[in-house]
Amino acid sequence: MPEDGPNQIVLAFDDNRLASLLFGHYGQNLALIERRLEIVAEQRGNHVTLEGPREACEQARHVLETLYARLKKGGELVPGDVEGVMREAASQGFLFDFDPATKRQSFDEIQLRRRPVRARTAAQDAYIRALKRHTLVFGVGPAGTGKTWLAVAYAVHLLERRVVDRLILSRPAVEAGERLGFLPGDMKEKVDPYLRPIYDALHDLMDRAFVERALTSGEIEIAPLAFMRGRTLANACVILDEAQNTTSMQMKMFLTRLGENSHMVVTGDPSQVDLPPGQTSGLAEAVDLLGNVEGVEVCRFGAADVVRHELVGRIVAAYDSKLAGGRPAGASVGAPSEPAVLAEPKAPPP
Repeated sequence: MPEDGPNQIVLAFDDNRLASLLFGHYGQNLALIERRLEIVAEQRGNHVTLEGPREACEQARHVLETLYARLKKGGELVPGDVEGVMREAASQGFLFDFDPATKRQSFDEIQLRRRPVRARTAAQDAYIRALKRHTLVFGVGPAGTGKTWLAVAYAVHLLERRVVDRLILSRPAVEAGERLGFLPGDMKEKVDPYLRPIYDALHDLMDRAFVERALTSGEIEIAPLAFMRGRTLANACVILDEAQNTTSMQMKMFLTRLGENSHMVVTGDPSQVDLPPGQTSGLAEAVDLLGNVEGVEVCRFGAADVVRHELVGRIVAAYDSKLAGGRPAGASVGAPSEPAVLAEPKAPPP
């Protein structure tokens, strides 16, 4: 049989309950593997038969066995893990030629008390390694690539191990293309809607009761960017999210808050700037100025790194194509564009 010819692999998993979790509700995980690797995965009980090109079948075997091993260790199989392990396998190249001496066995991870957080793309892997090695890290890229979530996970990791005494999570309170008008309540109630994504990440990565206690004690502080002026943030992990909506002056103010034994992470999407027209994004300027400064690392994400939903990646790619000079969104495929017709000037009234 030729190397790339049809191949068949039969896998058996000894725990029926874990096999059911592995295959997914109504076999959705197997269906995803079939679509991505272009193979056929036929399930019968706790057995699955893989048919297709040899390399694709071996990658599918690697994915299923890796996920099953996680389940046997008591881990959870959350949405996106299947996609993540497939990207990990693809980054390792042809599995028959895998050399542990030259390639790492798996993407990096962040160990938390609740569960480990693993990178799902090569860009996320580089991002986690940068967080562990550098004092100031910029995470730049489109929505859904895990920039903020991984930054919060790393901050929680530092707090749980008492490497830092507190977490400070901030965002500029800028409306996304709308005017919300007057918001009722005290200061916390006014700014909470802008900071809700950070609360969501904390509750996803930590026990809710611990989050509430830490917020009350001040170990975790969530505040709008305007509250950072005049402070020195020592023994802290500081995260600035949605940094594309900072002005040049605000970004400089924030970056110069860095104190002793502190870590700082700045995340943002340059394609979603909500500043008034004509204002320069502080994120774009800072990345340009500080990209080669020692102790600073800039990690860039693209449409291929979107882990939120596979459709989000396609949406981001479509917008990127338009910005790069591709076919405008909404244009009919194959339909020639009509030349612009200038209206003839009207005769002046008598």
